[in-house]
Amino acid sequence: MTNSEILLDKRDLVHKQDMNIVIVGHVDHGKSTVIGRLLADTNSLPEGKLEQVKETCRRNSKPFEYAFLLDALKDEQAQGITIDTARCFFQTELRNYIIIDAPGHIEFLKNMITGAARAEAALLVIDASEGIQENSRRHGYMLSMLGIKQVCVLVNKMDLIEYSEKPFKRIERQYRRFLRKVDVEPLCFIPISAIEGDNVANHSDRMPWYKGMNVLEVLDSFKSEQLPEDKPFRMPVQDVYKFTKGGDNRRIIAGTIETGKISVGDEVIFYPSGKRTRIKTIEAFNREPATTIGAGWAAGFTVTEQIYVKRGEMMCLENEPKPKTTGRMLVNLFWLGKNPLVKNKIYYLKLGTAKVGMQLEEIRSVIDASNLVSKKKEQVDRNEVAECILTLDRHIAFDLTGDIAKTSRFVIVDDYEISGGGIVISELEDQTSWVRDKVLMRNYKWIGSEISAEARAKKYKHGAALILITGERQSPRKELGRALEKQLFNDGRLVYYLGMGSVLYGVDADLIDHKILPPSRQEHIRRLTEVAHIMLDAGMIFIISARELTADDYDVICTGIPPEKITVIWVGEEKTTDIPVKMHINNINDIEECVRMVRKHIRL
Repeated sequence: MTNSEILLDKRDLVHKQDMNIVIVGHVDHGKSTVIGRLLADTNSLPEGKLEQVKETCRRNSKPFEYAFLLDALKDEQAQGITIDTARCFFQTELRNYIIIDAPGHIEFLKNMITGAARAEAALLVIDASEGIQENSRRHGYMLSMLGIKQVCVLVNKMDLIEYSEKPFKRIERQYRRFLRKVDVEPLCFIPISAIEGDNVANHSDRMPWYKGMNVLEVLDSFKSEQLPEDKPFRMPVQDVYKFTKGGDNRRIIAGTIETGKISVGDEVIFYPSGKRTRIKTIEAFNREPATTIGAGWAAGFTVTEQIYVKRGEMMCLENEPKPKTTGRMLVNLFWLGKNPLVKNKIYYLKLGTAKVGMQLEEIRSVIDASNLVSKKKEQVDRNEVAECILTLDRHIAFDLTGDIAKTSRFVIVDDYEISGGGIVISELEDQTSWVRDKVLMRNYKWIGSEISAEARAKKYKHGAALILITGERQSPRKELGRALEKQLFNDGRLVYYLGMGSVLYGVDADLIDHKILPPSRQEHIRRLTEVAHIMLDAGMIFIISARELTADDYDVICTGIPPEKITVIWVGEEKTTDIPVKMHINNINDIEECVRMVRKHIRL
């Protein structure tokens, strides 16, 4: 785009566009100086700020640096490095810019990832005197993984090499070659001196051999991403709000729309639960009610059927391509944690608003992001990229990176710190896929009651709950279940007890006929779960006793019943199960005393 074309675009605009830009690069290559110079040269600083910083430097006998305009935190100035993603704002005649300054120091790469994930384009800074460093390559690889294709490389500190063209061309040639390997084609390379202001906001007379745009012109030449309203509708559920004041009985499902658009009356499905309803109203804070809303908006919705959904689900339109739902996935991830990513350890994966427990199942290959060398390993070390299979402790909804990038990105938390992140390549079958498909169909076809769960809870004076009493073969599970049912009934609760044997010879009678179908424990558990689903939908406290339930059994149950509605009690001296047990009763000498203990412990 020529300068005249840029100026023409500016005149034609009535309202300025917004654009997010991330700036990355190796430590001390001058990112903060570039931003400070842009802020100063576009007159975007608060009045008197530049003079104030210069005066502070003079009083402290410290040379003024444009980076100080950005490094507002005292500890950042003391260390001489930017330790967090800093967001700053400036404007041209064309746009309002939000510049995300991502740290280049290896200790703070994870902050860069958080910043880069919000950006539409990137400036990547390389020191002309130091040349291409490991982090220069690593940042290029990560921008590729995050799907940022608009990249301009700034070869900074040209004043240190006397504004020579030859080293600039060498850096351009070498770095272009590397970026092509990671599927990034930079729009341009610009030789600059941020400290002197050469080719940042103004063209430089010191490099007459360079005929291209300066940094400011390149920023204005970047194409703004159109809000992706043409993609399938996706909104991760942030929360569900219930209003009661002044007779207001709305339940508002809230979140930020990532892609697509939606209108009042549209039929929606929530994944991974598969629950279905219609949009009744579109709610917004301090905004006129709307009948249609699209990508980029934070909004709330009321629905016609009062279904139970929670944070982490994804709202989608019924007549559009559905997201993937599974508890097992093939991913491409980068690892930045202090400790390596290893098998047999619990991590947390966050995708959209969902947060689930995660384990590393298999490492297919490991790549060093600084040189793209691939190898086979049993762990993923710091600063390595890997293709892995991850197993989650429950199903989540997501898209593949080739379909919708925003809902395919994830981060991994280890010891309360973001230690890695990546993109989903493919969904994989897991051990409960066969159950999930049935549950999705059940929820899709389910005709909900006119009576809401809240209305039932208010009427019965308790919420629906599933109590699983399990334990060793000889443990008095049934006795405890029946006694608990009787006591709760006498207290006015809507309660029902069911032993596994009643299911086997009733609902599962066809499975017991070996001539027709060999008995399947998983199918027994699935059918038991469907009975529990009906009882809970009726607002009841449902008590089940079953011998020695396992993690596999529990996974099947949790596919059909929300885990937060399930309480597990283990009866027996030795706890041999690997499922989450709320209460362990070692020995039952007095059933009535045990019932009192149970009621007190789980507040029935």
